[in-house]
Amino acid sequence: MSEFEQQELGFPGSRRPNLKLRRGIYLLPSMMTVANMLCGFYAIMSTLKGGGTDLDNAARAIGLAILFDSLDGFVARATGTSSEFGKQFDSLADMVSFGIAPAVLAFTWGVRGILETEALDIRRIHEIGWWVALVFVICCAWRLARFNIQGMAPGTGSKHFVGLPCPAAAGLIAATVHLIKSPIEDWRWAIFWMLIVVGDAALMSSRIRYRSFKDIPIARRQPSLLIILIGLLIWLIALNSEVVLMLMATIFVASGLMLHVVKMVRHRLVSQPAKT
Repeated sequence: MSEFEQQELGFPGSRRPNLKLRRGIYLLPSMMTVANMLCGFYAIMSTLKGGGTDLDNAARAIGLAILFDSLDGFVARATGTSSEFGKQFDSLADMVSFGIAPAVLAFTWGVRGILETEALDIRRIHEIGWWVALVFVICCAWRLARFNIQGMAPGTGSKHFVGLPCPAAAGLIAATVHLIKSPIEDWRWAIFWMLIVVGDAALMSSRIRYRSFKDIPIARRQPSLLIILIGLLIWLIALNSEVVLMLMATIFVASGLMLHVVKMVRHRLVSQPAKT
């Protein structure tokens, strides 16, 4: 029997993996991760109720999950409490809040409430919507697994993600539901909505780069204008969260696509031989 097989079966004398599970965990980032997961679970339960207010509450909960997920990483980096356990725990929480919760919300809000017509069998639309939601969940799991293995975009440090981050993909769905609120009843709009969800999922598993903003030195002194802009953004969100959050989600999702197109155009222009 080969040495590899001996190690897999745990024969005496075989080398053990050099992994030690610590008995303690870092409390502060773990609390943020638990809060993230709690928001995702609440979003799922609210979506199952199916009412208009419940769906809006689910969208709000996903938004709060995005906030807690950002604080989780920031606190871990700022306090030097990053750990392998924390990374895996955070990925599982993200799967609940940014994979399952937005997929269930997207199906319930955009597909389940369409009205019956004589020329359309809504069971077919529901079946397609079910598969679209599953595709979103699979792409989210794919994105999280790839990030755990490969990390950030190579050669960029911590500046760029590979593919649309799962919180941003979930944020686009949550922002849309929060803006419109009333569930879709027309099957034509349901088809259009499913195309948006599929595109959202495809961006997660793509190779398009998105800015991470992790390279911004938050712990250092910043211009006073930046503080004013952040305060203004918070005030705008409190004043009209529906429009502002939708604009933020749309701009971020479109930014990666626009930069990708610009890079492709530049690459083609450079690769073309100069005409004499």
